[in-house]
Amino acid sequence: MQIHSGSLAPPSAVTVDAPARLHLGFLDPNGSLGRAFGSVGLTIDERGTRITMRLADALRVDGTRSDAERARVEGYVEALCAAWSGPPVSIDVQRAPRAHTGLGSGTQLALAIGTAYARLAGRSSGSAEIARILGRGARSGIGMLGFDHGGFLVDGGPAHPGEGSGHFHTDVPPLLFRQPFPDAWRILLVDDTTREGLHGDAEKRGLASLAPFPQALAAHLCHLVLLRILPGIAESDFDAFADGITEMQQTIGEYFAPVQGGVFSSPTVAATLEAVAARQTAGIGQTSWGPTGFAFVRNAEEAVRALAAAQDASRGKPGIVCSIVTGRNRGASLRAVDLQQCGIDAQ
Repeated sequence: MQIHSGSLAPPSAVTVDAPARLHLGFLDPNGSLGRAFGSVGLTIDERGTRITMRLADALRVDGTRSDAERARVEGYVEALCAAWSGPPVSIDVQRAPRAHTGLGSGTQLALAIGTAYARLAGRSSGSAEIARILGRGARSGIGMLGFDHGGFLVDGGPAHPGEGSGHFHTDVPPLLFRQPFPDAWRILLVDDTTREGLHGDAEKRGLASLAPFPQALAAHLCHLVLLRILPGIAESDFDAFADGITEMQQTIGEYFAPVQGGVFSSPTVAATLEAVAARQTAGIGQTSWGPTGFAFVRNAEEAVRALAAAQDASRGKPGIVCSIVTGRNRGASLRAVDLQQCGIDAQ
């Protein structure tokens, strides 16, 4: 979703619904050809973020899950206010996925807040400007591109990685490929709620500790994406897609294994997904640093089988949550209301 250019009459309240995303892997973490990372991802129809923002006399934040999330929201608003000299607002976080689970919660929350704030401030700023202000999307563009477009996406990575591990150019990676995800296909999600994926300083240290990614493996990943995964999506060839995703995930997971404890960050999620793949054709892997894992299956009937297999394999394991979702082929949505014209107090 993009805010179109031109003057915008500020409403009194704005609600933004932003989709969650699966990060399916990097193309070249080492940037052997000058473009580090490059990402493959998909937006999904569940686990999204919804916020409502209103004009107010002073900043107020409600509905956050934790003090850390509240501080993050306040920091986003302060940065936007400093950049645009905008009005004070109140924010109600009505829905957000658990943080650090691989669903892109931080980027979606930031973009939802930035989009709502831009609308209330009467600005035509788009997602790329918001991402730069709030420091999102410098490594992977899947979150921002998913927010704007939805669907199955590939980005080209940042053009100029910064000097030193963990520092990156602030330009948002370009969109290289966007295709609707086939309606019939389904995704099993397996979350280990006892764990969080790497983030913050631990993520930076982990990335800095890894050996350079071999150029031959980067070439292999690009080959898989270009000639197996993308044709599979374009032609609804599930077997080609699932095989490509599983091989890509295994390759990139082995590279990150030293800092996340294995190809999957949760051994229980790994065992659960392997049990599913042993019983039916499925494309399995982990989104971002996990702990959420996924299994792509070809239709709703196969999804029922996959869910039953996952529940059976994880029975007695604490904290494991399994669910079925579909792909989402649209980006975020915005609904603006002038409460004062409706005779409602905007405060």
